[in-house]
Amino acid sequence: MAHSLQPIPSDKIRLIVFDLDGTLIDSRKDLANSINAMLIDFQRQPLPEEIIAEYIGDGAGMLVRRALGDPSDEAFVERALTSFLNHYREHKLDYTYVYDGVFDALDALKTGRQMAVLTNKPVIPAQAICEALGLSPYFFRIYGGNSFPTKKPDPEGLTTLIREAGLQPEETLMVGDSDVDILTARRAKTWVIGCRYGLSSHTVESIPSDYLADSPRDWISALDAAKMNNY
Repeated sequence: MAHSLQPIPSDKIRLIVFDLDGTLIDSRKDLANSINAMLIDFQRQPLPEEIIAEYIGDGAGMLVRRALGDPSDEAFVERALTSFLNHYREHKLDYTYVYDGVFDALDALKTGRQMAVLTNKPVIPAQAICEALGLSPYFFRIYGGNSFPTKKPDPEGLTTLIREAGLQPEETLMVGDSDVDILTARRAKTWVIGCRYGLSSHTVESIPSDYLADSPRDWISALDAAKMNNY
């Protein structure tokens, strides 16, 4: 059951920032296939999809590094990253889909609010996926792992979005499926919903969030529950 750990003040929330992989979309199979294509390029054994899923969340560079067993040869990691990105560019939409309930939730939450995406995925594939899957119209910004000098859990991207929206941290809600997203929100002093259905959901309860969601539709409940608590 989804449950509220601390009521989110829904009437004060004016900006909702979403993670992408494991929060809005299930991209696990396409990421895993492209990692395995890279491994085969370098005469390595492919890895099970379940293992690769545990490596997702800290950006393409870390995903590749983990899949290779954290080699010390940086030039090799760079070549492998290029190989992975080349495969992924071609195959990023083979199996990736928007989670059930996402569009319902976005439609319910958008009134009177701005929404954005902040992912550690490189920005060009992130924007292309949002465009292809019909998500782009909901968001005033889609930022990726190479949009700033830092990645999540550094709060730079989130604080930039808050500034660009002309708002304050306490008017902002981050939604994500990993400890990386929750830590980002905590560092930026925003509210946060942790998603227990995502790709990195094994990490989501390691740092307390304000609400734990078992499906995208629970995002609506998180804000509705707060409304009810206010009356």
